[in-house]
Amino acid sequence: MAVTSLPIEKIRADFPILQEKIRNKPLVYLDNAASCQKPNAVIDSISNFYRHDYANIHRGVHTLSVRATDKFESAREKVRGFINAASTKEIIFVRGATEAVNLIAQTFGKSNIKAGDEIVITAMEHHSNIVPWQMLCEETGAVLKVAPMNVQGELIYPEFEALLNAKTKLVAVVHMSNALGTVNPVKQMIAAAHEKNIPVMLDGAQAIPHMPVDVQDLDCDFYVFSGHKLYGPSGIGVMYGKQALLEAMPAYQGGGDMIKTVSFEKSTYAGLPHKFEAGTPGIADVVGLGAAIDYLNEIGMANIAAYEAGLLAYATQQAKQIKGLRIIGEAEDKGAILSFVLDKIHPHDIGTMLDSLGIAIRAGHHCAMPVMEFYGVPATARASFAMYNTKEEIDVLMQGITSLIEVFG
Repeated sequence: MAVTSLPIEKIRADFPILQEKIRNKPLVYLDNAASCQKPNAVIDSISNFYRHDYANIHRGVHTLSVRATDKFESAREKVRGFINAASTKEIIFVRGATEAVNLIAQTFGKSNIKAGDEIVITAMEHHSNIVPWQMLCEETGAVLKVAPMNVQGELIYPEFEALLNAKTKLVAVVHMSNALGTVNPVKQMIAAAHEKNIPVMLDGAQAIPHMPVDVQDLDCDFYVFSGHKLYGPSGIGVMYGKQALLEAMPAYQGGGDMIKTVSFEKSTYAGLPHKFEAGTPGIADVVGLGAAIDYLNEIGMANIAAYEAGLLAYATQQAKQIKGLRIIGEAEDKGAILSFVLDKIHPHDIGTMLDSLGIAIRAGHHCAMPVMEFYGVPATARASFAMYNTKEEIDVLMQGITSLIEVFG
């Protein structure tokens, strides 16, 4: 099966960690759904920033502060362009997608959701898009509703739509499942919710490195993602929100840089986006995220999506030829994730044995315990692909799985 072309040798050369040996074997890194590796462009941008431009931002008038501020705000503009937001005022830097969901829950949620109201999620959510809403429901008396999925791992769309009613105050759904790879029909879901004046938050942590995202075309009200899955640094992420919603939301944390005036009697808050960015942020990490976006734009997100679709198709074809292997999640619209179980072999044993061959996969519940419960398994093994992976690495994975089955009899 042909895999759509990318300049793969050049791309792989950009990622120094891919030259590592693990247990005297060439590293085959297939844990990209947990976190992607970093190209030299990102590593160098952070190093150069600390070597030549570092200072605190926004408050200084000296040269280094001005340069650091320019780089920080330039990265905000890069994020805006990358997701096609209308304004940089709609781009809020946070620690990651998890903090973004909690921010929305504790500001928009507490301001707009009360006892008896309903929040709709899906059965395939990451814990980060379940627990904050459960906490909000416990605080307010609201009710969490779960749209079901079928055995292929696809949303049962009519049942999702049936949950939308006058009590629904928010839809918060995953764009692409980290455990199954399912890509939800989010544009259709958003349109259905908006017909009933229900705002929609998308958890884009898994989708953002694999496909083009245009928040204005989707018309989502919030979109959240993490930098570390986008080939950028860890500890940094983005919350996009429509400007009118962000302006109406109360501040999340108090401190420096999010204020306009402070007295012992009263404080007033800064305008967007700084209202939600209290304290000194991860300045160098934001610069690194900007470098990651530059790198991805050079390759092209549509090109990456096409290439990874070819990898997934090839991996799925090969996996189905292995007796005793069961794929978990076979949605028709699916990103580059292959979750599977083997007869009589626990996923943790799969992960450990493959590591002895230099193959890095993830074994566990993937912060999606309700998904595991749905499929009646304690965990899955998950191979997740990125633009630097190859057909040859998939062959190594499948050979490793076959050897593992032979060892376990």
